[in-house]
Amino acid sequence: MKFLRGGDETFAHHRWCSILSDVFSDRLLDHFRNPHNAGDLPDATATVEVTNPVCGDVLRLSARLDNSRIAEAKFKTQGCTAAIASSSVLTDLLVGKSPAQARSISAEEISRELGGLPPATFHAAQLCVDAVAALVRKL
Repeated sequence: MKFLRGGDETFAHHRWCSILSDVFSDRLLDHFRNPHNAGDLPDATATVEVTNPVCGDVLRLSARLDNSRIAEAKFKTQGCTAAIASSSVLTDLLVGKSPAQARSISAEEISRELGGLPPATFHAAQLCVDAVAALVRKL
């Protein structure tokens, strides 16, 4: 087994970034590196947690209603790059919608907003749709 030292670490980091760039769109990587609305929402109207039992991704989604609209949404996700980026996009899509409108958010819409998810990571967008369904039931 070879251990990386010194300049090798920089090479390994750049190689990993290159692999991510080959697999994921720039939009997806931007949401992963700079997620929107990450964190807790202390005054949430509802909070749900959903898990993908196959890959182990976990999404905690919180929303605050104001005048029957989602005024704020936040997330905490433990999972892959696509799961974190999908959660970020989801919170952007939720704000301003009524619960009924939120229900119409699809995995395909989340994927489109990210510039397209590779088939092997599409489960991340589906996890978000599952979270919205659970959230709407609680709102």
